[in-house]
Amino acid sequence: MTTITTPAAVTATPAALPSVHRRALITWLAVYPTITLALALLGPEMGGLPVFVKTLILTVIVVPVSAYLLVPLLMKANQRLAVWARR
Repeated sequence: MTTITTPAAVTATPAALPSVHRRALITWLAVYPTITLALALLGPEMGGLPVFVKTLILTVIVVPVSAYLLVPLLMKANQRLAVWARR
């Protein structure tokens, strides 16, 4: 018989996770400024490119930055805020 282990995040109780609405807000708080900054910095250089190429370039930058850096930082900040608010 094989024992399957799962990461702690998957086995966390639903009460320990933020609501879907809060997670959506956290994701938006990570994605919107990142897209805005990327467009401000790269927009002029991408001026003549087709829209699908511009979108590809932006998503190659925005998705990893948001998923691996900003969302985890914002989730930790949210957790700290929740602990602080319970006091």
